[in-house]
Amino acid sequence: MADPKVETSEAAVTAAETTSAARPNRRKVREGMVTSVSMDKTAVVVSTDRVRHRRYNKTVQRNTRLYVHDESNELAVGDRVRVQETRPLSKIKRWRLVEILERAR
Repeated sequence: MADPKVETSEAAVTAAETTSAARPNRRKVREGMVTSVSMDKTAVVVSTDRVRHRRYNKTVQRNTRLYVHDESNELAVGDRVRVQETRPLSKIKRWRLVEILERAR
């Protein structure tokens, strides 16, 4: 009787591992430069995307302002950071800090 329970639990563990491997984290990850830290626990990060213009085939830069949750207020203007999409934390804040890639000089 004990053996079928053990086998089913092992099968459940391996099924959970394959499910988690098949379904990656779908949250977006962006890199950008911190431009403002004047708010409490919030920083503004500018993420620059390079896209090709559909008609003129010229590379165009598009900037997006991301409002990032910075729990410990450790960011400074000029830092390069990696941020990840998260649940809405306020009216405009939908991103959280993952790591600081490079400190401002």
